Amino acid sequence: MGLTGPTAAPPLPAHRDPWESRLLGDEDLLGDIAAAIGGPFHVLYPERVTANIAAFRETFDQAGVTGAIYYGKKANKAACVARACAEAGAGIDVAGTGELVAALAAGVRGADLVVTGPAKSEDLLWLAARHGALIAVDALDELARLTALGPPARALLRVLPEGRTSRFGLDAEELAAAVASIDPSGPITLEGFSFHLSGYAAAPRAELAAELVGRCLGARALGHRADTISIGGGFGVDYVGAADWARFGDPDPRWFHGDPPRGGYYPYHFPAPGAAMLGEILGHHAAPGTGTLADLVRADGIRLAIEPGRALLDRAGSTVFRVQGVKTRTAHGHPYDIVTVDGTSLSLSEQWFDSEYLPDPVLWPVTPGEPTPTVVGAATCLESDLLSRRRVPLTRRARVGDLLVYPNTAGYQMDSNESAFHELPVPPKVVLRPARDRLRWTLDAPPR
Repeated sequence: MGLTGPTAAPPLPAHRDPWESRLLGDEDLLGDIAAAIGGPFHVLYPERVTANIAAFRETFDQAGVTGAIYYGKKANKAACVARACAEAGAGIDVAGTGELVAALAAGVRGADLVVTGPAKSEDLLWLAARHGALIAVDALDELARLTALGPPARALLRVLPEGRTSRFGLDAEELAAAVASIDPSGPITLEGFSFHLSGYAAAPRAELAAELVGRCLGARALGHRADTISIGGGFGVDYVGAADWARFGDPDPRWFHGDPPRGGYYPYHFPAPGAAMLGEILGHHAAPGTGTLADLVRADGIRLAIEPGRALLDRAGSTVFRVQGVKTRTAHGHPYDIVTVDGTSLSLSEQWFDSEYLPDPVLWPVTPGEPTPTVVGAATCLESDLLSRRRVPLTRRARVGDLLVYPNTAGYQMDSNESAFHELPVPPKVVLRPARDRLRWTLDAPPR
């Protein structure tokens, strides 16, 4: 068929780790797993999570900053990821009793949990306090309810950044009231402040963190501990190379089957991702003539906490579908294929935000062939249920029975929105681990 004409989108191959190359290059392993599962599935490689945690920790160490890493558990429900955090000494950010219990079951200690989210239930507040978790207080009434519960509790006050319209956090007046209402000798220990900023810019995070150092010092003057600032998550991930992302540029509507997405795209190329972005935050000068954020928090004995989700899952998993059907259509005088797979776009959750998951899927077995523009549809009766609306340049024409592997889906993709729609089973998670000269697999622990 060939990649010719205006309907052929440029390739966006994902960065590939050695474990992924090993999986795709194995003549049997992926096919054996698919035969055993009998439907779509996810693959997770926990050792990559461990490596990502180590990279963040090394960045803190190089800056001489006392840091705390809390994995944002909402990014992926897999038990093997929580276990990797426990084994690597990282904490977990949870927002409900289910996540808290799952984190404890994976071996994460209560003192290594931070509990976030708005309007927390009485059960969640009580359980968090009982286990010594750090609780990010979001509102004055929540602080009053936590105080009334009785057990000693560790608290951060979540800050609403000035000029933001977020529904989360305490404004300046509420912050002052909250600090004044906490008795330094009472059951609530005020350990500091937290915030979360949308977007992926380093400078605003560093500048707000520097501002909160002043709030910590003010709280200390009133007798509070106030030695922690959490800057939240939002650490970018680099999925594709710079040249490929630049070539994609302003997408041509003719590259898509039907209307192109209108919700905007994640920045799939990110020049300073993950731990490198943390380094930029720590090295930022909050104001002219001042030291860096790292200098500031070191001087004032501040522990800097982060809550990465996607960034700890970078290159730690993929999603696999089986091809069930192939048909050919023509657009603008050029042919392209429509492939139907045995799953739904609920497993690639960007699609459900009117966006598109852009890294190219890989057709397995990896064999030579003629490059073929291909749209990927789901096994449902919804016209809009497309895993790839863009005409992906597959390296050959797909055949029924082939496997289609979407790379780097562990962060917010593979289980954020899944359901048993059409009574299709929710794809299970397969855990890969190195075993001498080969990879071995098992199923992830079932959700609790």
